[in-house]
Formats: sequence, C-alpha cells, structure tokens
Amino acid sequence: MTTFTVHTENKKQLNALKAFMKALNIKFEIGKGKESQYDSDFVSKIQESEKHYQKGNFTDVKKDDLKEFLGL
Repeated sequence: MTTFTVHTENKKQLNALKAFMKALNIKFEIGKGKESQYDSDFVSKIQESEKHYQKGNFTDVKKDDLKEFLGL
C-alpha cells in the first residue's frame, strides 16, 4: 500500500479528487489538516492531561530535584 499526502486549496479540488478516487475504487481517508498527523488516542491523552493541569492536578519539580524525583 502506498500513501499520498495531498494539499487541496479549495472544496472544488477536494470534491474532484474524491470523485476520481471513488471512480477507481481507491480507498481514502480525509484528515483535518495538521491535527490528522496525530493518533486520536494520543490527542485524547494530551487533552486529558491539559484538563488535569488546569485543575491543579500536577507535580511541580525543580530542575535541581529532578534526578531525585526520578529515582536516579
């Protein structure tokens, strides 16, 4: 299987490519710009982490204490 990344400039180009690929029975996925570069599970974990941080659920470690914190 080969993967192509195509950057369309407008909806007309997108629709033309979709029609072309459907006519040739080529499977395709449409991403949402740069966000589609990341796995959805990874994005969900990052978003959950941001929520924890905003609620104050995090541990602040000074650079000098990092080795001790990590048990090194």
